[in-house]
Amino acid sequence: MRIVVGEGSCGVASGAKKTEAALAALLAERGGAAGDGSYSGITLEKAGCVGNCYLEPVVDVYGDDGGLAARYVRATEERAADILAGTADDLLISDEDAAFLSQQRRIVLRNAGLINPEKIEEYIAAGGYEALRKALTQMTPEEVIEEVKVAGLRGRGGAGFPTWFKWDAARNADAGGGAKYMVCNADEGDPGAFMDRSVLEGDPHAVLEGMAIGGYAIGAHEGVIYVRAEYPLAITRLEIAIAQAEEKGVLGKDIFGTGYDFSIRIKAGAGAFVCGEETALIASLEGERGMPRLKPPFPAQKGFWKQPTNINNVETFANVPFVIREGGAAFAAYGTEKSKGTKVFALAGKIAKGGLVEVPMGLPLRDVIFGIGGGIKAGRAFKAVQMGGPSGGCIPAALADTPVDYESITQTGAIVGSGGMIVMDEDTCMVDMARYFLDFTRKESCGKCNYCRVGTKRMLEILERITLGEGRDGDIELLEELAGKIKDGSLCGLGQTAPNPVLTTIRYFRNEYEDHIYNKHCTAHYCKALVTYAITDACVGCTKCARNCPTGAISGEVKKPHGIDQAKCVKCGKCEENCAFGAVLRD
Repeated sequence: MRIVVGEGSCGVASGAKKTEAALAALLAERGGAAGDGSYSGITLEKAGCVGNCYLEPVVDVYGDDGGLAARYVRATEERAADILAGTADDLLISDEDAAFLSQQRRIVLRNAGLINPEKIEEYIAAGGYEALRKALTQMTPEEVIEEVKVAGLRGRGGAGFPTWFKWDAARNADAGGGAKYMVCNADEGDPGAFMDRSVLEGDPHAVLEGMAIGGYAIGAHEGVIYVRAEYPLAITRLEIAIAQAEEKGVLGKDIFGTGYDFSIRIKAGAGAFVCGEETALIASLEGERGMPRLKPPFPAQKGFWKQPTNINNVETFANVPFVIREGGAAFAAYGTEKSKGTKVFALAGKIAKGGLVEVPMGLPLRDVIFGIGGGIKAGRAFKAVQMGGPSGGCIPAALADTPVDYESITQTGAIVGSGGMIVMDEDTCMVDMARYFLDFTRKESCGKCNYCRVGTKRMLEILERITLGEGRDGDIELLEELAGKIKDGSLCGLGQTAPNPVLTTIRYFRNEYEDHIYNKHCTAHYCKALVTYAITDACVGCTKCARNCPTGAISGEVKKPHGIDQAKCVKCGKCEENCAFGAVLRD
């Protein structure tokens, strides 16, 4: 029997390590640990995140036949004894929550939560490195690229550029007798995005194998994974995976006896959002300040150390072993005509079931948010979904039937991006949401371009005025004008797309901007400067609101309706938060 504790970052944050420790202590009491790490025939292991982040910690129990016997959710350390005794039926995953996974089609996440990411033997047992063996022993580099072309695999980092085309360009580039490089962009920086982190934590060997296949295809012998330093668990598991792969001979010299050499090293980035742009990433790899440069030349011609370089993101590489092992046609069987395969998304925000999902391209947004994600928390109304992070845009509820593919999402003004989906409900102020993303972009601008450096600051100042109730006639038009100039005047894609959250919120929620500016009213009752709290006749005089008011703005007699002194009110919302009778009105 095996017991597997989900220990991705989400699980660890929810107490999974404490659960594992409690299980280990109880098992040790039964008979001590054997040399293989088992306890009286029971093996205790770890895995990455299975995807049900909202149910962490997750503990899986596998029977002697290797099949999943039980999945326990919210399995805290206090319930460890019940789990071992088989009496924690109240923790068993419900059919509704199990459907979160059953509605997906998993290629990138095929091993997520199922194998121990720190044991290469489990990856190999699941078919790992067979694709690399096939590529090196049965295929030419051109045939590998052709298979990726048949698959229709597009870069999953945001732009959706055809992977085969980039590989082909790098293969045909003249290295001038020097080296070629295969680089993995793991500098995932979008707010609310955690796809790449979870893949690296749960299945690092899939990325290593994809990079090695790509390296063979373009003629590179060195790979670099550029990962943000804020992902310590991902870095640790990558380090373990690389060491194990070298020991097994699937990385390093003379792989599978074919004479092909390929090594991989890790570069921890300092967390600059702009380093997600490939030329800025290359500058950072070279020890320079991460700033974009003009293209052409493209990295495929002159990249890292001015040598031919191919850059793909984590998810793109994780798809490659499946494409080579199963064939490009098997991958292309999913998705749409122009957007093949599956896509991983991180569901976050006001969603009922937050976590990782992988679905075929072309599935409507509605099916992802409501069918898999369970809809909106607390039964609130769905208002919009932000896709593509700071470079993307807000898609309103009216467009919930939009297919999730590159072309359809782009038509809405957003982008698929790396896969973040931040779901918003009726209480979300769209003007403030635009302000939030623009504030992020302004802070992360490298400063190289005047329009990006200064223009985003000017746009942010306007948005801040509007949310403070100081908006002026013409502000909307000024925002649109500045947005156009920033798009046209910025050097890199990050600057060019920075105005997207503002433009899409103006496009779909212009009434909220007008309400803020002309009526000095926040439609969502969110912006503090435009909100007024009042106590209605439903007040029973329990005094709880008065006791929790930080400024003493609430007064009244016990068992009689209270009132708020608006001059003292700082609009913190404590009164509404503490009222059990719905007597506080926010307007």
